[in-house]
Amino acid sequence: MSDRLTSLLTRRRATLLTVAVLLCLPPFYLDAFWLRIGLFSMAAAIGAVGLALLSGTAGQLSLGHAFFLAVGAYGYAWLAGDPGPGLPSALAAPLAVLMAGVAGGLFSPVAGRVKGIYLGIATLALVFLGHHVLLTADSVTGGFNGRSVQPLALGGLTFDGNDELTVLGVPFGAEERLWFLGLALFAVTWFTARGLLRSRPGRALAALRDSETAAAVMGVDVARHRSAAFVVSSMYAGLAGVLLALVFRRVVPDYFSLVLSVDYLAMIVIGGLGSVAGATAGAVFVTALPLLMTRYADQLPLVAAPGTTDGAVGPTEAARYLYGAAIVLVLLYAPDGLHGLARRARDRLRRSRTPTSSPDPALPTPPPPAAAARPKEHTP
Repeated sequence: MSDRLTSLLTRRRATLLTVAVLLCLPPFYLDAFWLRIGLFSMAAAIGAVGLALLSGTAGQLSLGHAFFLAVGAYGYAWLAGDPGPGLPSALAAPLAVLMAGVAGGLFSPVAGRVKGIYLGIATLALVFLGHHVLLTADSVTGGFNGRSVQPLALGGLTFDGNDELTVLGVPFGAEERLWFLGLALFAVTWFTARGLLRSRPGRALAALRDSETAAAVMGVDVARHRSAAFVVSSMYAGLAGVLLALVFRRVVPDYFSLVLSVDYLAMIVIGGLGSVAGATAGAVFVTALPLLMTRYADQLPLVAAPGTTDGAVGPTEAARYLYGAAIVLVLLYAPDGLHGLARRARDRLRRSRTPTSSPDPALPTPPPPAAAARPKEHTP
């Protein structure tokens, strides 16, 4: 048993190492367009993991995820920019994540007392309130036109690409440098979220999702764990907002609308509720699909290229139709999402590879065991 466990751990470590090496290769071979898709997908995956912890694990509906992404993005832009405190960007980034956590903490008393659709409506108010503040607080947010984002600087490395940097003969611009930053942030998100799910608080959140009454009987503080899940989810969203701000290099209010919150709900539903890997897969699908359809719109049937007015469906609308249909199909045929489909396919493949022992025809077949005598029923 020990040898089998050691072999399994060795195989997993080899798999993780292989995946890490493969994820480090794209900046050396792909152009900026594909790197931007990857960066947007990483940022979306970080935010989707946070929402999966809240909605999939704790069972709390939230429509205000875009608000906490905006807090992270604008918090970093204001803390590191001018007008603003002008803090070092390496300090402004974690402070922006903490700001998102504080915003979630201020809302956590509501999250600790209401649930279900009532919590969803309450968080929906955050999106409208946040959008109004972003448009009117010109001195902080820049108003309708938004504000530029100060590039991140860590030590002597600046993630803007203005200075020349060559690695293995490949010039490293902003996208190449941000790729490795995004990988590091996503790796931290992945391992911390999986550790949380396997820990005692994670099991308590799962118990809350299944039955709050049973969880309370087992000693789980329902209000405190609900509030904590909301704060943790808000911090993940704030981290995603910081990465988005660094990739966009300019933040505008219209991006952080209700549509963005709905997109995040689509990510965790398509990927699979309560799964870190599923949230990541759903984030990549929902984020990359409209970008790919925009690039290849002239080669797709029934899809009009951006800027044309021939009455056909635009690439963004077509992408929303497609992942809307994907949500319907998932709800009907795969309630556990892409992660559940992948798990079942892996189990089926493993069973097909397992050899089945067949009886030796030279040996006599043992007689079938005698049927056990059924006790006589009592007749009144």
